[in-house]
Amino acid sequence: MHSEISIIGLFLQASILVKLVMLILLSMSVISWAMMLSRRKQFNYAQKSSGRFEKQFWSGVDLNKLYQECNARSDRLVGMEQIFHSGFKEYARLHKSGQREPDTIMDSTYRSMRVSFSRELEELENQLPMLATIGSISPYIGLFGTVWGIMSAFIALGDVQQATLSMVAPGIAEALIATAMGLFAAIPAVIGYNRFTTRLARIENHYTNFMEEFYGILSRQVNSQTRSES
Repeated sequence: MHSEISIIGLFLQASILVKLVMLILLSMSVISWAMMLSRRKQFNYAQKSSGRFEKQFWSGVDLNKLYQECNARSDRLVGMEQIFHSGFKEYARLHKSGQREPDTIMDSTYRSMRVSFSRELEELENQLPMLATIGSISPYIGLFGTVWGIMSAFIALGDVQQATLSMVAPGIAEALIATAMGLFAAIPAVIGYNRFTTRLARIENHYTNFMEEFYGILSRQVNSQTRSES
């Protein structure tokens, strides 16, 4: 490919505004890939951590012992472990304070788990709105650069007596690069956003199921203690 019609050559020949559009799209593409790699790492960690904890939880281990293990590393808990830790901590606190009303204990315990549940999902959702924004606006930014470039190319032909294809082609080509870069930034961002929202929905359902099952275990335990005391 000749240097005058290479991508770099067309970029260098483009107007300042079109160059700015291309640089913005390139920056958005880099940002979106960085966010996708970050989200992928965090989603994988959350799923692996929850899988290990759930296996341990359903192994029949004593819940007090499991709570103590989680409490020893409370600053590093994520996902399902954090939900369990928050719920059991509130449950133990109410028992220690002498509270014996089952509804009060379980309502407070559920609220604590729900708060942790919301925080964990919020952490996973971080950067996803930005990813969606990049995916939705990048084609329009690229289209703006293309329209501006083509408009500039045709305005420049106004001073020419006889226009030829060779005179128009470079200007149109450099303008169309902006559209291509817009799609280059948008397509991976949209795919990444859809993939992560699907994974997030599965994780949310997983956390919800665990929270309901754990709530049921604690509820039965509270009711059993209440009957034995009465």
